[in-house]
Amino acid sequence: MTGSTAVHVSGVRRVFGGRAVLDGLRLDIARGEFVALLGASGSGKTTLLRILGALDAADAGEVLVPEARTIVFQEPRLVPSKKVLANVTVALPRGRSRDGLRALAEVGLERHADAWPATLSGGEAQRVALARALVREPELLLLDEPFAALDALTRLRMQDLVGELCRRHRPAVLLVTHDVDEAVRLADRVAVLRDGRLVTDEPVTVDRPRDPGDPAFGALRRRLLDDLGVRTDPPLPKTPDAPETPDRTEAGVI
Repeated sequence: MTGSTAVHVSGVRRVFGGRAVLDGLRLDIARGEFVALLGASGSGKTTLLRILGALDAADAGEVLVPEARTIVFQEPRLVPSKKVLANVTVALPRGRSRDGLRALAEVGLERHADAWPATLSGGEAQRVALARALVREPELLLLDEPFAALDALTRLRMQDLVGELCRRHRPAVLLVTHDVDEAVRLADRVAVLRDGRLVTDEPVTVDRPRDPGDPAFGALRRRLLDDLGVRTDPPLPKTPDAPETPDRTEAGVI
C-alpha cells in the first residue's frame, strides 16, 4: 500500500451458505477520497464495509486499511444511559471532553452536550453519532446508509454536513447507499457492486455544488441506474384516458 492509498482490497472473497457475496473484489481508496458504493440489496455492500471495519473477515484475499477507522451506521446506536457528550467520548481516555465539545460544535450540537439521547430528534442523534466518529480523527470513515432513516429535508441537510466535514477532516470515506442521487451528490468516485464484483468504478466530474438538474448529473445518474439494472427508459406518452404514472427512477433509489 502506497503512502497515498488508505484502503487496498485485492481478490477479496466472502461466502455465505455456499454463495459468494464478494468474489475476487478489488478496490483502492486514496487518502482524503470519498467513494460511494451502490448495489442492490444483498449485493455485499455492507459485507465489504464490515470487513473494512474489522467486524467481519474475508474468506480470501488481501485487505489493508488504516488502524484509525470508525463506522457510522444507519441507526445512531447511542447509549441511552449516557448524556450526549459522554456518548461522543465513550471509550476514549479521560480528559477528552474538550475534544468532544469541539466535535459537537462541528455538527451544531454544542448546546446539547448535557442532553439525554431520548430527547434528541433522529437527525440530532445521527449528528451525535457523526461527532463520535470524527472525534477519533479517523483515517478511514465508513458510512453504512447513515441517512436512510431520516426524513427528506433532514437527509439533505445531513448530506451537506457530512460532505463539509469530510472535506475539512480529509479521511478516506466509503459510503454504502441505495440512493443514486446521494452518491453523485457527495462522492469523488462512485462504484457499483454486482455479482460480487465492481462493475462500475467511475470518478464524479460534475461541478460542485452538484445540482440534480445539471445535465452532467442526470447523465451519470442514468448510467449508474443502467449499471444497477434499473430501467431508465422515458415514460410512455400519456393518452387522454390513461392515468398518470410516476417515473420509476424519479427518486433515484434502488
